[in-house]
Amino acid sequence: MFELYKTALWGIYENSGLIGLSAKNIAMLIVAFVLLYLAIRKGFEPLLLLPIAFGCLLANLPFSGILDAVGENGSIHGGFLYWVQKGIEHELYPIIIFMGIGALTDFGPLLANPITFLLGASAQLGVFIAVSGAMAWGFTIQEAAGIGIIGGADGPTAIYLCSKLAPNILGAVAVAAYSYMSLVPLIQPPVIKLLTTKADRAIKMDQLRPVSKLERILFPIISTIICGLVLPACAPLVGLLMFGNLLRESGCTERLSQASQNEILNMATIFLGISVGGTMEGDTFLQVTTVKIIILGLIAFGFSTAGGLTLGQLFKVLSNGRINPAIGAAGVSAVPMAARVVQKVVQKENPGSFLLMHAMGPNVAGVIGTAVAAGAMLTLLTK
Repeated sequence: MFELYKTALWGIYENSGLIGLSAKNIAMLIVAFVLLYLAIRKGFEPLLLLPIAFGCLLANLPFSGILDAVGENGSIHGGFLYWVQKGIEHELYPIIIFMGIGALTDFGPLLANPITFLLGASAQLGVFIAVSGAMAWGFTIQEAAGIGIIGGADGPTAIYLCSKLAPNILGAVAVAAYSYMSLVPLIQPPVIKLLTTKADRAIKMDQLRPVSKLERILFPIISTIICGLVLPACAPLVGLLMFGNLLRESGCTERLSQASQNEILNMATIFLGISVGGTMEGDTFLQVTTVKIIILGLIAFGFSTAGGLTLGQLFKVLSNGRINPAIGAAGVSAVPMAARVVQKVVQKENPGSFLLMHAMGPNVAGVIGTAVAAGAMLTLLTK
């Protein structure tokens, strides 16, 4: 009887993941624990960083079959993450998330002061600088485009672009993008203080004009048509962003708007995170390439902030000091975190200054700007 139990236990051990656990698997499990700590304890973008971390954990448990591809003649049916990752391959999750973001977004501040649209565009500077840097560092143009988009501080767009141009670096780009999004309150204030003076940051701006319901309804429709005709490749992202916003602003689809903001967005976020985490296997993630991507992502993010601030300085001059240049830092896509950072920084210089709504203009413009930048790269690099 003892021999029978011994044989059974040995058989379980031989078929357990312990046999196949490599040093790289262990290292990636540690990475997963670090990401879980940052998400749970530090609150770093927990809605997506936690699913990414757990997907990473699942992907590095040997012999689980969770990542198994479909075998020939149906010999293997495919693991759970194999099928879930099809949502990224077929562009579903990022686009659905954009619909939810649109339903959550108020474009009123942008419509009230359309010139801030240019601040959102100028904040894409870091994207193109990082693309050049990545190519100089040995990446292909497709990989460089996926890395550069980190500078837009827009995780779903980074994942969308990488899944189409450079799926081999998807995990590293996603982790870098969401890490830097969560670090906006730490990264942006020093850049703002470097490129603006105390007098600049103390400038008070006039109250924004009211935006009519007709403007709010026409904006998503017209934006979709213009972007779709000029850059067809950005139509999926911009189109669903604007569709979600139209659900919000139309006034007759409250149930659909609420579903887009909550249940649908939450489900897409969960599956997107787990899918991305599932790409973080030890053999593909633990490379020098990953370190380079993280460094380039920081450069991209810093220059994007600087690009918005530089144009903000020009607007200050052209407006005879009526525009606070600090709002240019909000031109990245981290909504509404970047706008809140600007508000916090300027209030230290002038407690009576309330620039949150002014900063929201370039902030939401940055979401559109990053999607358009991604569409331009797809147009140029997929022919």
